[in-house]
Amino acid sequence: MQSVVLAAGKGTRLQPLTDDKPKVLVEVDGKPLIEDVFDNLIDIGVTEFVVVVGYLKEKIMERYGDTYDGVPITYAHQREQLGLAHAILQAEPHIDDDFVLMLGDNIFRGNLGDVINRQQEERADAAFLVEEVPWEEASRYGVLDTNEYGEVVEVMEKPEDPPSNLVMTGFYTFTPAIFHACHLVQPSDRGEYELPDAIDLLIQSGRTIDAIRMDGWRIDVGYPEDRETAEERLLEESPLTPTE
Repeated sequence: MQSVVLAAGKGTRLQPLTDDKPKVLVEVDGKPLIEDVFDNLIDIGVTEFVVVVGYLKEKIMERYGDTYDGVPITYAHQREQLGLAHAILQAEPHIDDDFVLMLGDNIFRGNLGDVINRQQEERADAAFLVEEVPWEEASRYGVLDTNEYGEVVEVMEKPEDPPSNLVMTGFYTFTPAIFHACHLVQPSDRGEYELPDAIDLLIQSGRTIDAIRMDGWRIDVGYPEDRETAEERLLEESPLTPTE
């Protein structure tokens, strides 16, 4: 299965860590964020990376070249950072079939394989990992609204008054139908082409969308304190070094 890794962001909230490097090359526990993403994708059977680059793209391209751990890399250039739906469209010429989408700035430890399995079993047009967050944090993310049966009926990006505290996590699988939806998306109030708006178009057109609750944890490394939290979490889970 192919994968799209979004790695074009500048990471202004992570400055000064991103003054001389793109966000995905910020290290957590001595390892660039994007390498953690690559390793997770390899673990679930991905056989090709399409990496969408932008800010200081040459830093990523020079570091990884054409392969990572034997998996081929193709680069797509997002010249302006105009939102995730816009970023996905830069990868469209390189995608042949169903694919995995993963944000390049998230640390995941969880049931990523369940998302792929669900989509393949039910032939859903999209499936994504979701988690509950504190209500006061929900407006930072793409938020799901569900009906009384627990079905996803709407997705909205960073709503001021979230209808729930169930949010998307940054790991998705899609059929190529998502590209058509991304082409139809209009700029949001932020002036960006939002991925939740594209997913919502799929929902409104009657497409099958599955949401799988995360069994594990993830950290969106958006601020320096998130990096510190991720390092602490990884340290907690690392095997203890035996004393001599």
